[in-house]
Amino acid sequence: MKRKDVLALPAGEREAKLTELRTELMKLRSQASTGTAQKGSGKIRAAKRTIARILTLQRQGGTDKE
Repeated sequence: MKRKDVLALPAGEREAKLTELRTELMKLRSQASTGTAQKGSGKIRAAKRTIARILTLQRQGGTDKE
């Protein structure tokens, strides 16, 4: 998810997306540890980056638009 897509979400939806992404990340990590995940899919990295984007916007106030 790009920064502009995260900015377009209302605060409530950002919270829901954050919870959804954290759950997905937990599932992906468990798949990777058991060896059932696809090699080189990059889903873990993408989920971590989107979580970081959402958290960064929350800490900044989330109102700055470019």
